[in-house]
Amino acid sequence: MLLYAITDRSRLSAPVLESIAELLVAGIDFLQIREKDLSGRDLYSLVKSARALPNPCGTRILVNERGDVAMAAGADGVHLPAGSPSPARLRGIAPPGFTIGVSCHAIEQVERAEAEGADLAVFGPLFDTASKRVYGPALGPRALEQAAAGRRIPVLGLGGITIENFRLCRAGGIAGISLFQNARDLPRLVKALRGQADLGSG
Repeated sequence: MLLYAITDRSRLSAPVLESIAELLVAGIDFLQIREKDLSGRDLYSLVKSARALPNPCGTRILVNERGDVAMAAGADGVHLPAGSPSPARLRGIAPPGFTIGVSCHAIEQVERAEAEGADLAVFGPLFDTASKRVYGPALGPRALEQAAAGRRIPVLGLGGITIENFRLCRAGGIAGISLFQNARDLPRLVKALRGQADLGSG
């Protein structure tokens, strides 16, 4: 069960680096820095600062869309929106081991991402959520199962995943913003998502 957290500092009351530090210590697998409004210079500074934080579990830090900033700042990879140029084009200039994730909103896009050399796909929206309605109606957990079946790359569900419904989304992994950023007990949440603890009523 891969866990993929995405930052959105507009939803935070504390500095985004504090949230990133907590996520790294909690032991998620991937952290996508997704601060679209930042200039290239400010995004670079944020990624460099994130890279300097303790990372005891080896969380891979990805930068949304900006492969140039990711490579310049020494991030572990980039996450490409749907409709971006093929991951294969970026692979030719990326360092060895550079992770390339791709957003997908249909099963056919997952198939294409795999064929074009992506390392993982984030698939959604699974459930109705206001921030994802621009990408179309909710696809549902059954579509996630179909998208992940037989793939060589992990397919992680995204969109409206909560502590009440995450057990329906175990096909390949779980991605989210508020799920992680709003957690009252992040280490406990991470263990529960991995099936190592029971969230109970908390």
